[in-house]
Amino acid sequence: MKNTPFQNYLLNLEKAVSVLGLSKEESNILREPENIIEKKIKVELEEEGSKELNAYRVQFNNARGPYKGGIRFHQDADINEVKALAAVMAIKCAVADIPFGGAKGGVQFNPKHMSKRDIEKVSRAFANAFADDIGVDKDIPAPDVYTNSSVMAIMLDEYEKIVNKSEPGVITGKPIELGGSLGRENATAQGGAYVLQEFIDTIHPKKKDLTVAVQGFGNAGSNIAKILHYMGYTIVAVADSKGGVYSSNGIDPEHAVKVKHEKDDLTHMYCEGTVCDLEKLERDGAKIIKNEDVITCECDILIPAALDEQIHKDNAKDVKAKVILELANGPTTPEADEILKEKGITIIPDILANAGGVTASYFEWTQNRNGFYWSEEEVQKKLKPIMIKAFTDIWKMSKEKNIPLRDTAFALGVDRIIQATRHRGRV
Repeated sequence: MKNTPFQNYLLNLEKAVSVLGLSKEESNILREPENIIEKKIKVELEEEGSKELNAYRVQFNNARGPYKGGIRFHQDADINEVKALAAVMAIKCAVADIPFGGAKGGVQFNPKHMSKRDIEKVSRAFANAFADDIGVDKDIPAPDVYTNSSVMAIMLDEYEKIVNKSEPGVITGKPIELGGSLGRENATAQGGAYVLQEFIDTIHPKKKDLTVAVQGFGNAGSNIAKILHYMGYTIVAVADSKGGVYSSNGIDPEHAVKVKHEKDDLTHMYCEGTVCDLEKLERDGAKIIKNEDVITCECDILIPAALDEQIHKDNAKDVKAKVILELANGPTTPEADEILKEKGITIIPDILANAGGVTASYFEWTQNRNGFYWSEEEVQKKLKPIMIKAFTDIWKMSKEKNIPLRDTAFALGVDRIIQATRHRGRV
C-alpha cells in the first residue's frame, strides 16, 4: 500500500530533523497543521441542482509570516492531500526566503463537468464560507489546480463585498486589471529556468546542446519549454494527458503551444485523429508518444510539470535523463528518489524548482500593499536573484552535509521555520 502525500511529507521531514538535530518539541511544530478548517459549501448548480461540497483550508505554519497557498478545485482534493500541500508550501516559502507561512485550500469536485457559471457559484461560495479565515495579513490564497485568475477575481469580488472595502492583497494570481502582477503567468517556469541554468553553470559551465523533455504542457510546462528553447536548449519531447511528440531533431515549442491552443491535442502537430503524416514524422525524426513515455525518453534534462507521483518505483529505473527539474509538485515518490540516487541522477526538487510562482505571488502582494506596480522587466529583475540565492544556499549546504538536494532543501526550509519559531518564543 503506497504512502499518502502527507506520509511522504513526514518522511522528508524526518530526514531534515535528523540533519538538523532538532528536539522532539521543535520537530513537532511541523508534524501537524496549526489550523484545519473544514466546511460544507452549498451551491445551486444548473444541471445537478442543490449540492453540498467538501471545502478545506489548511493553515500549516505562520512563524515566518501570513499563511500563503493556493486553492484547488479537484475531485481528489481531500484533507490528506491538502494537508501535505500546505506543509510543503511552508517549506517552499522558507526555501525562497520570502516572509510567508504555508497554507492550502481545496474544494472536492470535478470542475471539468461544470459550466463557467457553476464554477463561479462554487468560487463565491468558497470565498463566503472562508472570509473570516483569510485576510491580507492573515492568509492569502492563490490559484492552484483547475483554478485561475478568473476564479481569483470572483473570490476577490465576493470577499470585498463581505468586508465592504477594497482589499486586493488578500488574494494573488489575479487579473492585471484587478491588481495582478505583470510576469506572474510565467514566473514558475522562469524561476525554474534560472535555477536550472545556475545548476548547469555550476556543474558544466561549457556544456552546450543539452536536450530537454517536458511532461505536462499547461502554463508551467509550455512556458519553460519556450524559455529554455530561447536559451539554446533543444526541446526533444512535449506531452500532456492526451499524448505528445518526441523528436530527436528538436521541437519548436511556439508551434506546439499554437497546436495545443487550436486543437487541444499536441499529437495534432503530426496527426489528425488516428491518421498521421508518416513522411513528416520521418523527416523530423519524430514519433507520437504517450504522456508517461516522456519520463523514460532519451534526454539530458527531464522536467515533470504535470501531476504528482509521475516518477515512481516502476519507471524510475528506466529514466535516462541526468537531471530532473521538478516543476510539478511532488512528481517523484520517495521510492523513486532512492532508485534515482543510485543511478546518479540529480533531482532539483520542487520546493526549489517551482518556487518562482510563490515568489511572484509575494511580489503581487507587496505591490497591492504599496499601491505601486512594477513593469514585467522589474519583476524578472527581482525574481532572478531570489531564485539564484535559494539555489546557492541549498547547493552549499548539500556539499557541506553530503546529502541530496531534496534533503538539503527540506532541511534549509525547516531550519528557517524553526529559527523563526525560536525567536517568537514558541519553543
